[in-house]
Amino acid sequence: MSRSFGTAPTLDEIEALARAVMARLPEPFSSQLREILLRVEDFADDKTLAELGIEDAFELTGVYEGLPLGQKEGGVSGTLPDRIRLFREPILDEWISRGDETLEQLVAHVLIHEVGHHFGLSDADMEALEEQT
Repeated sequence: MSRSFGTAPTLDEIEALARAVMARLPEPFSSQLREILLRVEDFADDKTLAELGIEDAFELTGVYEGLPLGQKEGGVSGTLPDRIRLFREPILDEWISRGDETLEQLVAHVLIHEVGHHFGLSDADMEALEEQT
């Protein structure tokens, strides 16, 4: 039996999946994420990889860049807006190699992990939030 495959999801399609996850997050998460920039790129840049001590770009599926909410008390000026960056190629690679979940589930997992960094959540809290979406 022959099987037909389409093209890999684009940056915009991965972003649409991530935005759908953000829209499903319960309060207080969803309202506090409105100011967070979301970007989807093919890979992390060399500077980001070096800062994180990562040699293989396929090892990084996403990153939160900013100060966790608990560290923002008193107002922080002169800083860039917080952002979440997801990396398409590593996400697709992990999705293919794992084969035990949908792409939507994996994008949700990566996004919620990065959202968890913004809120200063524990791994257990991130898992609970993922189950709610």
